[in-house]
Amino acid sequence: MLVALTGGIASGKSTVARRLSELGAVVVDADVIAREVVEPGTAALARIAEEFGPRVIAADGSLDRGALGAIVFGDERARATLNAITHPAVGERSRELFAAARAADPEAIVVYDVPLLVNERGEGRADEFDRVVAVSADEETRVRRLVELRGMDEGEARRRIASQAPESARLAIAHDVIDASGTLEETLAQVDALWSTLRGVGGRA
Repeated sequence: MLVALTGGIASGKSTVARRLSELGAVVVDADVIAREVVEPGTAALARIAEEFGPRVIAADGSLDRGALGAIVFGDERARATLNAITHPAVGERSRELFAAARAADPEAIVVYDVPLLVNERGEGRADEFDRVVAVSADEETRVRRLVELRGMDEGEARRRIASQAPESARLAIAHDVIDASGTLEETLAQVDALWSTLRGVGGRA
């Protein structure tokens, strides 16, 4: 079974992913892959340098994320160019890891931890998965987490949330929703119940 786990910034998605891993899921992290595919020597990094110039490459040959972010943040065309380079590379590597997990255990429940499964128009990769799980938290809870746990000021926190696909787009494609607005214990209880469901659907109950 291939499950997509999605959620906006500070929604609690990472907490849910960790719990699923503890319960036995094979978790593939899209953010980790996104860093791997632009490491020095990769084709994606070479294309980024061609498109955006040497200023986005640090002295040690790695991607200067701050410099690149300054270019693409707020520039739809630049961001689309970057996505056209990185998204196919991330997708290819993800599928390799899915296949490796299935080869190791044909009954594995593979969870793809991916924040950007759909955009604001509902377009994305949801149809590639057997099941989609959305982790949801109300905006005020997410803002508080970003301020208290990540040190952002409130204005920046709200801008970061607003820059992502709206909650409605994620909820519209979800088979299951984890409400992570409450306590950690309440969230984990929902994840445990979800795991039982996934095992049942996957024929491993």
